[in-house]
Amino acid sequence: MEKICFYHSPIGILTLAEEDGFLTRLIYQEKVITSHIVEKTPLLRDAEEQLEEYFKGERKEFDLPLSPRGTEFQKKVWQALLQIPYGHTASYGDIAKQISNPKGCRAVGGANNKNPISIIIPCHRVIGTNGKLVGYGGGLENKVYLLNLEANNV
Repeated sequence: MEKICFYHSPIGILTLAEEDGFLTRLIYQEKVITSHIVEKTPLLRDAEEQLEEYFKGERKEFDLPLSPRGTEFQKKVWQALLQIPYGHTASYGDIAKQISNPKGCRAVGGANNKNPISIIIPCHRVIGTNGKLVGYGGGLENKVYLLNLEANNV
């Protein structure tokens, strides 16, 4: 069973979840309501520490065991997102080409939207092909915050 904790970040409450020694979720949370076991495991404490360092501009890469749940296609997209360097962006088209599916921009967008481990799997670094900021599950204002945080600490 998943164990969770709540991290109060500069962009709101984040829910962190762990199961079997892997981080399974990092999602934005409007209200704290849960039927899961709330417990700060060593992994969840480590994730909180790394997020704290990230938000201070001190951490550029996360070092946590991840196990996002999704389809094989989604996992392929999420793996590609992990290759986008800190402080940089890529378009949906760039990601589609990277995973050898050059016409799959919409499918990449769908997988990006389903990313269960936001921030650590950096879906906020994906922008429209025209360079514009497009949707973000945590809200566009949070996407802007994260991109500015990274741009100011490269």
